[in-house]
Amino acid sequence: MLWYAVVFLIIAIIAGAFGFFAVAGVAATIAKILFAVFLILFLVSLLSGRRRG
Repeated sequence: MLWYAVVFLIIAIIAGAFGFFAVAGVAATIAKILFAVFLILFLVSLLSGRRRG
């Protein structure tokens, strides 16, 4: 999932450089959402992994 966030971030940067600001905005928003979901899932996996001890 982090990979998809990075891919959408790169798409946003490239689209912004070429002047496609609408596409860049959408891609950046998707990248932010995917990164947030990745962080939440990562924290949940860390917390659940410690309970097994």
